[in-house]
Amino acid sequence: MFKAGTTNEEERVKWIEQTLKKIPEGLTLLDAGAGECQFKKFCSHLKYVSQDFGQYHGEGNVGLQTGTWDNAKLDIVSDITSIPLPDASVDAIMCTEVFEHIPDPIAAIKEFGRLVKPGGYLLITAPFASLTHFAPYHFASGLSRFFYEKHLPGNGFEIEELTLNGNYFEYIAQENHRIKSVALKYARRKLNILEKIIIHLNIIILGRLSKRDTGSSELLCYGIHVFARKK
Repeated sequence: MFKAGTTNEEERVKWIEQTLKKIPEGLTLLDAGAGECQFKKFCSHLKYVSQDFGQYHGEGNVGLQTGTWDNAKLDIVSDITSIPLPDASVDAIMCTEVFEHIPDPIAAIKEFGRLVKPGGYLLITAPFASLTHFAPYHFASGLSRFFYEKHLPGNGFEIEELTLNGNYFEYIAQENHRIKSVALKYARRKLNILEKIIIHLNIIILGRLSKRDTGSSELLCYGIHVFARKK
């Protein structure tokens, strides 16, 4: 009943796992902006190489932070727009939930175009909209489908799949779930019973509307998942 607004990460992880299976066994995959290498477990059929700038440590008092962050597993520490690998040296690149943390995401796409071999693969996920997180390394709340449709073909990639994760009702429900913690942190008070009931009722309504949804993801969604091939 209260599942509305809770499936963002679940659906994203499921899509990443399924999409990685489309990349043939034995190819070299670069996990760009790998962080803690969360998805290495889905790459056992591939030659996995991780890269990140390695400067985030989980600490900060602005927005949402992780508390701790382990950069010790990285193979390459560099700027994502200048990765020290030769041209056309990897068969695939995965870049998950990173673009909002890049000052110039178009430059990152250009770098991916340099690194991926012709016929190679590119897997990207990023928010359509997001709250401030991993500050101070948060430079955009998100990106629309039109960003990818403009800049991927312009840098040698052909989009094979573009999936919108969630919809307007799911996103609003997600933020309703968050009201309790945000109220405590920023309004300095706990919600009373009536307020909690109102929020739960609102989530129920949003869930029912989501089940009848006919395309509100064009207005708002959790994020966008893209799978592309290098021409």
